[in-house]
Amino acid sequence: MSGVVDRLNRPNPSVYQVVMTQDQSSLLNSGLAPDNTDWPHEISMEAFRRTWRLEGSTVWETVFEMHREKMQIKNVNVAIANLENIFTSTFKLTALKGFQSMSLRDLSRETGISMGGLYSYIGSKDELASVIEDVLRYYVDKVLGSLAAHQLSPARHLQAIVYGETYMNEIMNPWFYFCYMELKGLPRDQQEKAMELELDFEAMLVETIEKGVKEGVFRCEDPQMLVIHLVGVLQQWYLKRWKFKRKNIDANKFAESVFKGLLRNLDCQPETAVLHGEQLQEVRNF
Repeated sequence: MSGVVDRLNRPNPSVYQVVMTQDQSSLLNSGLAPDNTDWPHEISMEAFRRTWRLEGSTVWETVFEMHREKMQIKNVNVAIANLENIFTSTFKLTALKGFQSMSLRDLSRETGISMGGLYSYIGSKDELASVIEDVLRYYVDKVLGSLAAHQLSPARHLQAIVYGETYMNEIMNPWFYFCYMELKGLPRDQQEKAMELELDFEAMLVETIEKGVKEGVFRCEDPQMLVIHLVGVLQQWYLKRWKFKRKNIDANKFAESVFKGLLRNLDCQPETAVLHGEQLQEVRNF
């Protein structure tokens, strides 16, 4: 993708600041508040990581804040350390034997936490799965949902969605993998929640494409079908990591290929996007 963008398509500064201040206020207790405003005006893994903290203690603080009313442990520091142990062990055991085959006793042995200790954090396996889905939905809603506040033009918005989804998959791979692979073994209400997460993501893409069609930037007869194919391709990043690693394909290279293919399907060349005030950014490797 040729061309470099220097902060193009930024909204009015005063409006942007108000929106971000409100968003940060709602995220203050979760540890998810953006550090700065580089992303999505700079498309790179570095800018994404600077803006969204999706790993380390921040994640476990978010888990605790979201579900503290259901936990018997109220000491934040103790809870965060044990939550990290419980969830990373769950992901490990699930990868080895599948979530349905994993028992809480298996989890107790893996974590070194007694059965009574585990019940202080989770009431059942179903509740454990529900927390994983809830946390992932929370992050997806905040990270991708926040893009609307930046008032990006359609092509830039699609670029941010494709790269943002890929970067999230890279950082939170076990969460995405669990929600996809273990879906069919979950209770029906949890299956519905997990499916809604994907449908909401598809709806965001369809809305952005339809806006571009209306503005004359894109041409597409069936945005729904195009998005179904696009989501299937994006899911490959967390389902077939071994294949991309073997071929030395990193997150930027994958996202760039997906996005270029999407533009071709929308009959939108970079030069056309520039004519509509949508010059696209060349993404730096990380």
